[in-house]
Amino acid sequence: MGDLSQVPPEFLNALSGLRQARCRSELRLNEIPAPSRLAPYAVALGAEVLQETEPGKPPVHGPARAALTQEHPEELATGRFILLYDPEGSEVWDGTFRIVTYIRAQLEPDMGNDALLGSVAWTWLVEALQTHNATYRAAGGTATRILSESFGSLADRADTIDIELRASWTPDSHSVRQHLEAWADMVCTFAGLPPLPEGVAALPNRRRS
Repeated sequence: MGDLSQVPPEFLNALSGLRQARCRSELRLNEIPAPSRLAPYAVALGAEVLQETEPGKPPVHGPARAALTQEHPEELATGRFILLYDPEGSEVWDGTFRIVTYIRAQLEPDMGNDALLGSVAWTWLVEALQTHNATYRAAGGTATRILSESFGSLADRADTIDIELRASWTPDSHSVRQHLEAWADMVCTFAGLPPLPEGVAALPNRRRS
């Protein structure tokens, strides 16, 4: 962000809320370069799920199943979380803050071929926001299925189906911590990780000797 002395207090408070967010240990979250043309102030976070789940708790779907047998688990899901702020407000946003997100994950063929997959992906977003009491308005998004087929020298590679969800919404308050926590849980859902019981935190992975 550079010189924070010129940054509006509302945006600084929002940044503080993001730093206080508690996300599952399976999620790797890092700050990445933010877009400069979408709003006067912005911060962006990149996320990826690489870690294995705990023994006895198999993944729900996707390549997470195969990752359990690998010494170095592959990438299960990736995403971006961008918080935009315009002190002048925006009629399109219906507010001064706007959250823009992106998630991509590989699915098992039977789930990837489900005609209702887009609706399911959107439902994951809505339910995650509701679970974390992250109230919002003016939400919109698109869900896209991507089929990758290999040919020629790569013909031995299995076909894959990815799901991409791009969504944005306006938080009802300047408190955005819950929105990041909800989105982080959704990335884990896309990765095929089972939900955690209420009040239970995920334990960090232990290295195997």
